[in-house]
Amino acid sequence: MNGNTGWWVGIDVAKSKLDVAAFDERGKIKSHVFDNSAKGFEALIAWLRQRGCDLASTRVCMEATGPYSEAVSTTLSDEGWYVSVVNPSRIKGFAQSEMARNKTDKADAALLARFAQAMKPEAWTPPAPEVRQLRALVDRLQALKEMQQQEANRLESALNQPAMQASIHSHMQWLRDNIKELERQIDDHIDRHPGLRADVELITSIPGLGNTTAAKVLAYLGDVRRFKNAKALAAFIGVTPRLKESGSSVRGRSMISRNGHAYIRHSLYMPAMVALKYNPLIKAFGLRLKGEGLAPKAVISASMHKLVRFIYGVLKTRVMFNAQFLGNSLDFQDGI
Repeated sequence: MNGNTGWWVGIDVAKSKLDVAAFDERGKIKSHVFDNSAKGFEALIAWLRQRGCDLASTRVCMEATGPYSEAVSTTLSDEGWYVSVVNPSRIKGFAQSEMARNKTDKADAALLARFAQAMKPEAWTPPAPEVRQLRALVDRLQALKEMQQQEANRLESALNQPAMQASIHSHMQWLRDNIKELERQIDDHIDRHPGLRADVELITSIPGLGNTTAAKVLAYLGDVRRFKNAKALAAFIGVTPRLKESGSSVRGRSMISRNGHAYIRHSLYMPAMVALKYNPLIKAFGLRLKGEGLAPKAVISASMHKLVRFIYGVLKTRVMFNAQFLGNSLDFQDGI
């Protein structure tokens, strides 16, 4: 750290606030709470500088908490701070190794600072501007689709209320029109950026994955090539198998870890079901697992894991999906 006193900063991120803990090599901890907002980020940076933290000697660490952490991590990174955004499962494991008993926002912030000092996590790279814009469009589209489903549910309970039905129908038509317009904007945005367009073409070459899923993958994961291999990407999303075995007496069912990016994981559920029918490699894979007695949901989970490996493979190698060739390619299957 350039010979200066090192600083380690942990930020526990919540929807409306940031609990921050900072300590230097002398071990004295400074704590403060800031709003999770643009003004709060400005106050946080000013507070860090008042403590003596600088860009060269400070390491900031926080958990990946989706939209709650992305704004502050992007702001700090854009300002030149070294920021690490870590999978929550790593922090949980570190806490267990310390036998940590206190579970408060302040204690969690201090834990993150200690993790940064001990584990030296890699720097996080913020998404490119075009990916941030795609994320905003995808977020809005998802919000409208959720409203559409809510209105459909309300329509079912308003069978004997003509006035209410008319209002719901009117709102649902507005939602359909705006969903269609947002889908057009997403397609246009991808077409205007050659990198995004090329990635979508690669992802959609995998049977089971369409434009909607490809847009979500790029919006929420950015450049997946930043992961060192497919296994790391699968762990980030939370689709890695978790075995439950101990000695000769405990033989639990395998399941996915579910520690990771929940939205992407949920977005892959239906594509995995489609892939089990139409993707020759995943179809054969699923039939083999069923023959081994795996439960239907476990087969879908395993297929999600396989899809993630294929996504990483096509994006890393820049090669379109080809079942006959890639099915026998260990390099591709392992994601390089």
